[in-house]
Amino acid sequence: MSEKQLIMSFEANTIQHLGVKMYSTIPPALAELIANAYDACSTEVHIKFYDGENKKVIVEDNGTGMSFDQVNDYFLRIGRNRREEKQKSACGRIPTGKKGLGKLALFGIGDTVNIITCQGSEAVSFTMDWEEINAWENGKPYTPKFDIIPAGKFKNGTTIILSNLKRKTGFPIQDYSESIARLFNFNDDFVVYLSLNDGEPIKIDNKLKYQNIEPEFRWDISIINEMNPIVYNDKAQIVGTIVTTEKPLKANLRGVTLFANGRMVNAPEFFGPSESSHFYSYATGWLNIDFIDNWEEDVISTNRQSIDWENPLTTELREYLASCLLIIEKQWREYRKEKKQSLISEKTNINVTAWVDTLTGKVKDDVEALINILDDTPEISENIQQKSMLLLNSLVPEYPNLHWRHLHTEIQNASENDYKNQDYYRAFIESVKRYINQVRAKSNSTNASDQGMMGAEFGLGKILQVAAKYNKPNGNPFHVDTYKCIEEGQKLLSMGIVSGARNPISHEEIVDLRDSGLFSEKDCLDMLSLLSHLFKRLDDV
Repeated sequence: MSEKQLIMSFEANTIQHLGVKMYSTIPPALAELIANAYDACSTEVHIKFYDGENKKVIVEDNGTGMSFDQVNDYFLRIGRNRREEKQKSACGRIPTGKKGLGKLALFGIGDTVNIITCQGSEAVSFTMDWEEINAWENGKPYTPKFDIIPAGKFKNGTTIILSNLKRKTGFPIQDYSESIARLFNFNDDFVVYLSLNDGEPIKIDNKLKYQNIEPEFRWDISIINEMNPIVYNDKAQIVGTIVTTEKPLKANLRGVTLFANGRMVNAPEFFGPSESSHFYSYATGWLNIDFIDNWEEDVISTNRQSIDWENPLTTELREYLASCLLIIEKQWREYRKEKKQSLISEKTNINVTAWVDTLTGKVKDDVEALINILDDTPEISENIQQKSMLLLNSLVPEYPNLHWRHLHTEIQNASENDYKNQDYYRAFIESVKRYINQVRAKSNSTNASDQGMMGAEFGLGKILQVAAKYNKPNGNPFHVDTYKCIEEGQKLLSMGIVSGARNPISHEEIVDLRDSGLFSEKDCLDMLSLLSHLFKRLDDV
């Protein structure tokens, strides 16, 4: 057999591409160091920034640390997968790291990396330098300088000192803290602190993730899972919260972040093509999908900013998450509408729901469409919305068909209850009765026939003369035939409407008149309008 060997070698630019360039901003690079501390069973991590003459970043954790052999076998092996090797965690945590590339993030922050790590009886201090690595002979293993430090000088844990930093300006640690908070979803047994020049530290926990967000509505995804009819085998393992705000969110706060075992695996998004809806300007949240770490195929990108959505398993997951958001969006519209209408009712004394329920047909459809436009247009202020609702209500009041006719008050009072109950013929009959009673009261008639009374009491020279008080604008009377025609018209119309009201009832059931369409709502309103005219004339007697 030939003694020749095939050798795989690594160029220095591997580190440049997977470390320096991939982690060119500080928060993602720090996230890798924080994840390593978490995997090492730390309960606290302190990240200290110094922006003085000797600018540096120090990352300290109180985890299990590493022995010399572990540094060699684990930390300095690029691309090692601890899950496949089934390396056990001393505290039972599921490792957040998977690809063994996160350590390269160190060179995204600084060119010189000094690491001091202690486990048990000894501590190891070693330094890695980017310029040395870059100049190292390709194909040969890189051998960092190191020291073995006697026991007792360090507690268990790891300290990383980054110097020769790439960043030349200051450190906005408040921005860093908020960015880092959105990259993790750890439990309360793990806390990260950021400080600048040994000043008051900022505590990073889950609360910081949304500290500048004031939720208007909130959903527990487990409730949505129960409502969702779509079958998805892992739906019970999806946990988390979706919130919406009263006002649109800044672009960098929108979207639902996915986490697996406490660490972000997919940057905020909405998982579907319908993101043009303005609902997505108000929504944010987080979901834990730990189960994807148990899949045989690795679907998480190296920088943990995205999931490979082309995989059949992830495609199914994405479609399910999109369906959950559609349910939430529908509920959000309903909740928001109810809240707005409640506020309008409070400010304007208009019970919007009760008002709209009195409308019918196309009028109701048109008013609801206008209200929906007011509800769904975020640019409209509350003040303008309330004024618009008041104007709309004045144009289209309760039972608008009844009011639009400007019916005489006596007619409205007599017909209102039956009209609202859609008993249109009875509304007409009750109004006719009111008119008959008023005519009888004004004329003191004893005529037994209602129709006969109308013929006897109205007319020129009779007791009930409806036009007698009117003259021309110059004070002169109208022509005698004008008065005669008006008086005759009042008489004949009164006789006719009494006949039209009473006679059909003698032969037909009211329900048949209504359901056949022979006496519809419009017929009722037409007759009530005529009665209003007759009442107006009667008022002039």
